[in-house]
Formats: sequence, structure tokens, C-alpha cells
Amino acid sequence: MRRLLAQAFNGSGWARSGSALAAVGALGALLAGCGTAVPLAGGQGPEYIDITLIGFNDLHGNLEPPHMAHRVQGPSGPVAAPAGGMAYLASAMAALKARGPHHAVVSAGDMVGASPLVSSLFLDEPTIEAVNLMQIDFNAVGNHEFDRGWRELLRLQHGGCEKFTARQPCQISQPFAGARFGFLAANTMRTEDGRTLLPATGLKRFTEGGVTVTLGVIGLTLQATPTMVSPSGVAGLRFEDEAATANALIPQLRAQGADVIAVVIHEGGSTTAGVQETSCAGLSGDIVPILERLDPAVDVVVSGHTHQAYVCDYSRVNPAKPFLLTSAGQYGTLLTDIQLRVDPRTRRVVHKAARNVVVQGEAFTGSQGYVPLTSAVPTFPADPQVQKVIDTYRAAAVPLAQRPVGQAVAALRRTPAPSLESALGNLVADAQLHATRAPEQGGAQLSFMNPGGLRADLVPDGQGLVRYGQLFAVQPFGNQLVVKTFTGAQVKAALEQQFASGSNTVQRPRVLSASAGFSYRYDLTQPAGARISHMALNGTPLQDDALVRVVLSSYLDSGGDNFTVLAQGRDRLVGGLDLDALEAYFRAHSPVPVPAIDRISRVAR
Repeated sequence: MRRLLAQAFNGSGWARSGSALAAVGALGALLAGCGTAVPLAGGQGPEYIDITLIGFNDLHGNLEPPHMAHRVQGPSGPVAAPAGGMAYLASAMAALKARGPHHAVVSAGDMVGASPLVSSLFLDEPTIEAVNLMQIDFNAVGNHEFDRGWRELLRLQHGGCEKFTARQPCQISQPFAGARFGFLAANTMRTEDGRTLLPATGLKRFTEGGVTVTLGVIGLTLQATPTMVSPSGVAGLRFEDEAATANALIPQLRAQGADVIAVVIHEGGSTTAGVQETSCAGLSGDIVPILERLDPAVDVVVSGHTHQAYVCDYSRVNPAKPFLLTSAGQYGTLLTDIQLRVDPRTRRVVHKAARNVVVQGEAFTGSQGYVPLTSAVPTFPADPQVQKVIDTYRAAAVPLAQRPVGQAVAALRRTPAPSLESALGNLVADAQLHATRAPEQGGAQLSFMNPGGLRADLVPDGQGLVRYGQLFAVQPFGNQLVVKTFTGAQVKAALEQQFASGSNTVQRPRVLSASAGFSYRYDLTQPAGARISHMALNGTPLQDDALVRVVLSSYLDSGGDNFTVLAQGRDRLVGGLDLDALEAYFRAHSPVPVPAIDRISRVAR
């Protein structure tokens, strides 16, 4: 089988010639698991029908290659394979589809949101248009699909130019047509009427030799979504238990004729296995308790959210739960090729297997900042239609992206210090304070920045120059700055929530970076509510009854990342965009130094 597959490749990717495609078709007709029907002796219909299910997740609008590589096994040992780019992703997807007539493509969420400038500047319309050309079937929405609110999510599905954000829709496509694939969100309910915001399930039917087999897809986002996005963006919605929702839908899908059940869920885990391995070695994460409660009638779980790549036969973990569990990492660098063999007499899957395929584009070169191509995995050509979409939007974005904004003396990174603050987080906090310190701008005295709002490191070029596109990559969400008055006691209570609020725990803390002039100490050996001490503002101890003006992003202002105390405060003043504040800071302080990471002290255990 591997030999025949290799014959379908030439030196630069999937061959486009008729002979190569014929070889792929012949392989599908001869062997199991390649997306076609196997006829019974005597010609009485197919003995088996083989379906190719193609999965990906956490694309995050990465239209262009994200400068990432995967470690794969080469003839002489491990090598790095450069990967990603939606034009190459489209070609790889087409190659997997070409092996047989029965295929479906699903995305496990975060297709959009936290995207690079070329997509995010245009409200991720370019990503939807590019994915439309790939002809996929369903996307189970993730938490980042709610970044700009559920009304903007519905606009991406249905199209139109209604304005729900600070940025202008339909800048290039007038009007924007919307997604030509289904968004699914089975556990996302409207509180007013209990109905799902988007369809819960989808069906795709495959017919061969007079026999029809139906794939049923349940789309889920993680129940913790409200703790990860701006509460205002999910106001009026509730997110229900993932396993209970899926289990309740299985009888409905069976009644609609579904023979194969796929759960596509924006939740995941991690393993210690390599990207090309298919074991469950070291499987852990929030997906595991969901799987443990999931009905064993499910055949495959396509997962996401953790940005980890794995293929796992979950029956190795729990024989009573024979799921195939997959994840394709992040940013379109991998596709999961899932083979499902169905017995049309029993209407059940009798064999399943999967592998992760590295999306190595044939145009990658070391001179473009990538590692060199490797022959250990195939290369794929750029899909010309998808490339045209990318080129159109890149041309519109480049003048803005390349605009110089200032200089930095060295790289500013998100890497946490032992105290869990970061140089980049401190810089952004300083920039927010600088933008709102004046009385007419809010009179801010203190700023906090959440680590999840920093989406890229900030690395100047050889001359120390920083460009607008780099700032955008750091803060792509378009949050507004909000200044409010808090008491010292409220500030302390908010800082306590770094270690004891929702998913913020001692084991997985979420530590806010603070602006210059503010300092405090924390001790994780102390009980909840007593971990924060020695708070000081500009050298003066911050007493519980003191009043302090604090500037936050609109995300934190509404209680995002489980900081519910930050939704309190009074005398609220809404200002400009966080990105504008960062640009203004560079213009006023270039060359920008790397801030010290000594504002927070962690008591050693």
C-alpha cells in the first residue's frame, strides 16, 4: 500500500497527471481503507464501503505559512518538515479526497479568531472565503469563534455586512457571502428559548452500488467557553455539558439514518507520542473525562483546542470506549486522514485507522525563513484559487503591516519569568497606562494585562525596527481600554483570582502582568484568599480602603479569564483600542527597552 501511495507522488508533491491519479484510484479499488466500495463476489453490492474523514483544527486564520515545522522520521533519523499555509492545505486536502468518492471534511473549531493580520484585519472574511474553496462540510465552533461576539459569528456563517465590531466588514468582498459549510454548536444554547445558537448536527450520505451509508456529525465547543472570551460576546448564551449533549443526540442521529457517528469537539488533550505516531502514550487533558462519559456508539472523536497533534485508539486506555481520537495540531500544518470501513449489512464501522499528514508546501525554502524541505514527507503545490484569495487580501494589508512604528532595543517575549510575569506583558501594561494616565483619558494609575491576550512575541529586525504588523500579531483582538476605580481590597481580590477562580488554579495559575510602579508578593503555600501580600503603588503600600484608577482591556473589564472581580469597579470610562495604545507607546519611547520582570515576587516553596 505504501509503495503504491509513493507512486502517486512526484518530487514536488501530489502528481497532477492522469496516470498518477489513476494509480491512486487503483489503490482505492484494490485495498481497504481508501475511500471506495469493495464489491461482493457475484456483484451483489458492496461488501464494505470505505469513507475518508479528513480533520483539522485550530486554523486561527493562518492564511500564510506560520513558520512552523514538525519533527518527522527521515531515512537517517529525525528531520524537520516545514508546514502550513492554506493554499498548500487545500492541495493536501484535495489529494486525500482524490483517493475515492466517499469523503467528508470537518474542522474542530477555532478556524477564526486570534488570527494573523491578513485575516484578522478583515474580520476573518479571507479565511472563510479560502475554506469555502476547499469544500469542507462542517466546523464545530470553538471559543475563539466567539471573540467578536455571537452576532458576528452568525454573520460569518450567513454573510452580509452588518457591523458588530470596531472594524469595518466587507472591505474587499461586497457583500461578504458567508460560509458555504455548516457551523455546528450542539451545546451552545440561547437562554431565552433554549434553542441552539447554531445547528447541533450534520449528515452526509454516501451511496455505492445501491447502498447508502450515512455519516452523522455532532459539533461541540468546550463548556468553559464563557471563561475564555469576553462575557459580553456570549451574553444570552449558555454552554452545556459536552458528553451529556452528545449522548442525547446519538438516538436522534440514528433515527435520521446515521450509521457512523463522529463527534467533532473543540476540546482536547496531549500525548507524549510523536506527530507520526498513533499511540495513546501519555494521554492527558480535559478531553479524557469527556471521553470516559461518552457513549461507546461514537466511532471517532475529532478534537482540538490544545494545539497538540495526536492519533489515539482510545480502547487502549479504556476497552469499553473504542473511539478513535484525533487532533491535527494547529495553524493548518497537519491534516488528519481518518479511514472508516463500514459493513453495509450491519451498518456499523468494522475497521478504523488514522494518521496525521504534514502539510509541506513545495514552495518552502530556507531563504524564506523556513527549514529546508525534506523528502521524508511529500510536498504539495499551492492551490491557485486559494492562493488568489490570499494574494488579494495580503496586497490590501501589506501597506499597513509594513508601516514602521518605532524601535526596540531587543526582543520582547511572552516567556514567563519565575514569577509568571513576562517582559512583553509588562510592556503592554505600561503602554496601556501611558495611554490613559492623563486625567482626560481616565487618570489611570495602574494597568493589568492577561497573558492570553498576547498572541506573538515582538522581535525587531536587525536595525531594531518594529512594524505595525508585528504589533497586530501581538494584540489582534481589537479590545478597547477601560479605566475604572477599584479599592485596594478589590485589587487584592482580583489578584487572588489568579490562583482560585474557575480554571485559574494553583496548578494552572493565570498571572496578570502589571504596569511599572506596582508591585506585590504571592505565596502559593498559603490558603485561598491569603496568597497576595505587600501590594505597593509607586512605593506606597496599597491599603484596602485606598481608591485606585485601573486600566484594563475590555476583555478583562467584562470579567474575562475568570477575573470576575475586574467586572466590578465604578466611574467607568471607555477609551481607544489596545493596539493603538501600543503603537503610541512605541512612537513616544523608541527605542523601547525591555521592561524589567521584577514587579511580582513569588515566595519559593
